[in-house]
Amino acid sequence: MTKDFAIPPVVFPSGGSTSNPNVQQRRFPAAPFQPPRPSSSAIPFMSFDIGSAAASSAAPAGPFTGTLNSSASFGGGGGSSSFEDEEPLLDELGIHPDQIWKKTRSILNPFRINQTVHHDSDLSGPIFLYLALCLFQLLAGKIQFGVILGWIVVSSIFLYAVFNMLAGRNGNLNLHTCTSLVGYCLLPVVILSAVSLFVPQGAGAVRFAVAGVFVLWSTRACSALVVSLADGGEEHRGLISYACFLIYTLFSLLVIF
Repeated sequence: MTKDFAIPPVVFPSGGSTSNPNVQQRRFPAAPFQPPRPSSSAIPFMSFDIGSAAASSAAPAGPFTGTLNSSASFGGGGGSSSFEDEEPLLDELGIHPDQIWKKTRSILNPFRINQTVHHDSDLSGPIFLYLALCLFQLLAGKIQFGVILGWIVVSSIFLYAVFNMLAGRNGNLNLHTCTSLVGYCLLPVVILSAVSLFVPQGAGAVRFAVAGVFVLWSTRACSALVVSLADGGEEHRGLISYACFLIYTLFSLLVIF
């Protein structure tokens, strides 16, 4: 007895190719989409070809020409001239050693004080004198950095308040000027602190007498500067001198005790 088998029909390709239809053909990836480049662009296209780069460097063109020329001129030696034209570092910080020396030298003679150099007030000189006083006190075995700094601040505010109450509306002495004057007139107290290192502790009368001389020196210098720099200070010279005397007496007490 025979069995019938179902045989599928054979289909030949229309192109006459005898290749196996079950074999899948290899597909190559398509090129990514690239938008069309506009013909007139504000940014020029920079080619990476060596020949074109050499040609473009020979004759640069486009909106970057000015920038390239300016950068080349800066690197070629324009920078050195700009550094030479800059001010010294101390002048940029507001520290003028010649001006500090003139103001300090004017305090050395209490009878002929040059008031013109003190019109431009600064704090560089007072800070230097403050550090010098603290150093001499440290050599004497007294650590008084905070105390001296606090007394300078309080003394400046005290002198500012006293003068402006005396002068009323005519007072034109600001707090910065008061701090500068109190600091520069601290020079005799700094000298007193240096001299007291060589005076024995037992000689109390000598220490008081020397301290009195330096206090009068500081009082004379500070009161003369305040009267000359501020308007309406001449009629209140006595009260201003008394306030200055109290200020520098406190500083001398720090030194002799």
